[in-house]
Amino acid sequence: MTTTLDAPGLDVREDVRSFVGSSRQLFIGGSLVDAADGGTFATIDPATGMEITQVAEATAEDVDRAVKAARAALEGEWGALPGTARGKILLRLAELVEEHADELAQLESLDNGKPLPFAQYDISSVAEHFRYFAGWTNKIEGATIPTSIPNSLVYTRPRPVGVVGAIVPWNFPLLMATWKMAPALAAGCTLVLKPAEQTPLSALRFAELAAEAGLPDGTLNVVTGFGEVTGQALVEHPGVDKIVFTGSTAVGRIIGATAAKTVKPVSLELGGKSPHIIFDDADVEAAAAAAANAIFYESGQVCSAGSRLMVQQGIYDELVERVTAIAESLKMGTGLAPDTTLGPLVSEEQLDRVRGYVETGLSEGATAVTGGEAVDGDGYFFRPTVLRDVPDHVTVCREEIFGPVLVTQPFESLEEVAQRANATEYGLAAGVWTRDLGRAHRMAELLDAGSVFLNCYNAFDPAVPFGGFKQSGYGRDGGRDALEKFLETKAVWTNLA
Repeated sequence: MTTTLDAPGLDVREDVRSFVGSSRQLFIGGSLVDAADGGTFATIDPATGMEITQVAEATAEDVDRAVKAARAALEGEWGALPGTARGKILLRLAELVEEHADELAQLESLDNGKPLPFAQYDISSVAEHFRYFAGWTNKIEGATIPTSIPNSLVYTRPRPVGVVGAIVPWNFPLLMATWKMAPALAAGCTLVLKPAEQTPLSALRFAELAAEAGLPDGTLNVVTGFGEVTGQALVEHPGVDKIVFTGSTAVGRIIGATAAKTVKPVSLELGGKSPHIIFDDADVEAAAAAAANAIFYESGQVCSAGSRLMVQQGIYDELVERVTAIAESLKMGTGLAPDTTLGPLVSEEQLDRVRGYVETGLSEGATAVTGGEAVDGDGYFFRPTVLRDVPDHVTVCREEIFGPVLVTQPFESLEEVAQRANATEYGLAAGVWTRDLGRAHRMAELLDAGSVFLNCYNAFDPAVPFGGFKQSGYGRDGGRDALEKFLETKAVWTNLA
């Protein structure tokens, strides 16, 4: 059978060719296993539309096996390890990720379509997250609490929440999984990970590295499959103690409602329609470059993408012209090509979604300065698009597109733009560019967003919490906030009389 690896001009590593050279199995209880019914599905290279390899399609029975393996590890070897020992394993895992960084990056570039340098950056961040959370493993402390009752000693003991079901998206496949795995493992939890069906490969390879690092069997399990079967079985399973999810708001609502039936806690990092606000005293060149990067990076498939560019009237035309020039300079192609700066969308479904939104926007009165159409030929490419003078009520200004489509709007005053920026169901991120320090922090206070970037955009660090307000979700990834969502508190009372 012809696969994408047979396409001409692809410089694919031999270890990557070997990994995808046979069907990939589930990873359950420390072993590679077939799905219970033998089912598989194809994972597709979005740059060519061709199959990369076949991957096991997990059933509810497979999910049950994975949850039981995770429970056994929690009650067995992993649960018995002191924090310092867990930390050493996570540090070793960070080292292995770095040693295999080029292999993991190529797998992600093939599976997701992103340019290889972007994938390499993601994998380096994976290692840094594990290194950061390894440092927390021996710093999980309770408290001694004075009470009004005489002769009593009261203290608290944080403990791992238990077996965690993690469901992650396709835009940053291993990095988003790491945002869940690293703090959960640091807290002493075990996991069943369901990667997105579009991008399962790096998670499966990572599971092998985790075993090599010394994670006991069952501590991390990877079940690949589709949300309607594999994901639903994981959310519904009574043996799962917590669900963590990154993805669309629509799916997040379903997961929250389903998890409520078994009263399991849920953390959700969902969609966004993030305003990127440029005042007329900003460094126009730097702001334009940041605005373009904020929407065209990863082909706009970023939950915090600065997809709504709001520019003060005095520099609006210049800013739009600069961003348009950058958009037109981007080179589309396969992620493994050295000159690619804009990869494909992840799937044909996503291409149709973006195309539909742009057609709707144009029909509702938006004007395309550049782009606005898919590229003929192989793969799922959509031209970087800039829409200008878009009214607030237009669909493309209100809903998340998740593609390389920038909506631009002029504004007059601080109060006006703050009110308009907040008039959305989302609250994930926002950016502000101004040389006025007071105005910058005034905007940071006014904006309803979990992350506000001042004179920068999409800056991330393992130590800094990330998450949204309103329908962008609840709970935080990153920092101590991420660790604490995988802990629960036990209060212990002692009568000293």
